Amino acid sequence: MNYFEDPAPASYRRWAIFFVGSINFVLSMFARVSTTVISGALSQDLELTSSHLADISAAFYYSFALSQLPLGFALNRFGPRGSAAILAATALGGAVLFAQANSYLELVVARVMLGIGMSGNLMVLLALFGVWFPANRFAFLSGTVVSVGVLGNLLAATPLAILSQEMGWRGSFWIFAAVEAFIGTLFVVVARSSPKSHSVKRRQQTHASLKDFLYFVTTYSYWAVSYSSFVRYGFFAALQGLWIAPYLSLGLGMGEIEAANGLLSMGLGYMVSLPISGFLSDRVVRSRKKVVLPALAGFSLMCLAIGFFGKPSSFWFMAVCLFFLGFFAAPGQIMYAHIKELVPGRLAS
Repeated sequence: MNYFEDPAPASYRRWAIFFVGSINFVLSMFARVSTTVISGALSQDLELTSSHLADISAAFYYSFALSQLPLGFALNRFGPRGSAAILAATALGGAVLFAQANSYLELVVARVMLGIGMSGNLMVLLALFGVWFPANRFAFLSGTVVSVGVLGNLLAATPLAILSQEMGWRGSFWIFAAVEAFIGTLFVVVARSSPKSHSVKRRQQTHASLKDFLYFVTTYSYWAVSYSSFVRYGFFAALQGLWIAPYLSLGLGMGEIEAANGLLSMGLGYMVSLPISGFLSDRVVRSRKKVVLPALAGFSLMCLAIGFFGKPSSFWFMAVCLFFLGFFAAPGQIMYAHIKELVPGRLAS
């Protein structure tokens, strides 16, 4: 398929896939950080130590990361729709187990199941975008989905804390399990692994998994993009999830509200930039590198500015820098579109 070819013109199903899939990804983002605000209740109810809480949180990320390679084979073997059905059932099982867990081990197993079940909420959707939409919409659509997904992080903060106070952490996760069951089922119902015109072609590709894997691991483009994504998102996630708030509060002496607002500014910059950078890449400059490389340079400059010029009395300076730190980190998402276009067409969907 060339850059402008539309594989499913006038299709309503692909927009249903986009909207339901976006909500499905919100659930993944929610699950990632959902244990943070209920950690106190978990510790009190089940007599957990801080080490236990760290293990419970990390179990999701480890299982999520380790699932990515098997997920790639599953997408080739079962297609996006079949893979989504298996993953949704696993995620639902994890949510139910978490809601009724009575021990540290049960919570860890539940988080492992959630990590595996949520591991494809974005990748399955990107695979579907590759066959349902023209290539010149991929970066915008993927950026928009991730931007929407950030809402999951927000829902796992104050809203989850309020819900947990009203219903307890178990009641909150029973609600999460019910929502996961509904959205997961709805996504499987509306999704199709490809438009009808692509079905035969995809069936002919399902046995190329090992050969395709060897192609990737021996290709420079794969390692260059993967390493860049690892450094960019890994550094951003470490800042957002761990280091920025202590730096503002303990390092610069700002209050808790100021530190929280700085963190919020960082997230808003990320959300705003995702669809904008995707649109610029797809429709304006029509290049991935011309958007990603300046953004990575800006990201580095913002990190230097925060480290060298941050002062206890410089909240607004820090808020602006953190906003643009998130803003310049977000275009790294375009690297998904870039690697998609660098590999043979049979591997791009």
